[in-house]
Amino acid sequence: MKIRIGFSSCPNDTYIFDALVHQKINTEAIRYEPFIADVEALNQMALQGDLEVTKLSYHAYGHVSQLYQILDAGSALGFGNGPLLVKKQGTNPPPVEEARIGIPGQLTTANFLLKLAYPAIQQSESILFSIIEDLLLDNQIDYGVLIHEKRFSYAENGLALIKDLGQFWEKMTGLPIPLGGIAVRRDLSYEIKQTVQRHVRESLLLARKHPEATMDYMLSHAQDMRRDILLKHVATFVNDFSLSLGHKGHATIRRLLDYGYQHQIFTHQPEDLFIPLVN
Repeated sequence: MKIRIGFSSCPNDTYIFDALVHQKINTEAIRYEPFIADVEALNQMALQGDLEVTKLSYHAYGHVSQLYQILDAGSALGFGNGPLLVKKQGTNPPPVEEARIGIPGQLTTANFLLKLAYPAIQQSESILFSIIEDLLLDNQIDYGVLIHEKRFSYAENGLALIKDLGQFWEKMTGLPIPLGGIAVRRDLSYEIKQTVQRHVRESLLLARKHPEATMDYMLSHAQDMRRDILLKHVATFVNDFSLSLGHKGHATIRRLLDYGYQHQIFTHQPEDLFIPLVN
């Protein structure tokens, strides 16, 4: 059986899925066909249910919960790893609500948190995450929201922090930041969903056991080729929540979805969101 699996080129995803797509683990009767794209491209594809399994932002999941469920393994949650709102150093842009803001996609959790922190924002533009920094430095936008590798090097590249949007969420909720997760299409059988979940978890466990074995795959897709940045990225975004969401992971995802439903951002609010972890 062939299953198309979508994930981003970011180090946390290539780290997690290296063993799965290269059959370093036993994938049994399943052959995974990777589809690698920017997370916002994956979010947009999820609206149509194009891929059987896909990484997506939890903001995007609120729009596709009728099509997908969430795997217990593979998520990017945590404390201290949220998106950052920044400006160019030495500039005095207008207030955020009136300024030109570059965001890494309308359906990203980064955009969800930005609007939560600044509900009166008037101008935001979806821009590929990897060039937001360049547009800021070129004065084409006033503020930018940084994610992935870019959040680690903004200061040395001439940018200044305005607000840590992840910290804003943490203070508001006391919960980890629900950035993104792995979704599996609802029309697959329960047995297939559990098998995929087991494979994702086994792939991650093997990466943790032999992290050096994932380096070539990470480097082949990374925006920043410095090994220290790759390792810092993985350490920041791959954690125990990636192995299993647990009660706290479920709680923070439901908090985001409940907020979106209450504010009419999302129209569906199904109860069976998660594929349980079976040991």
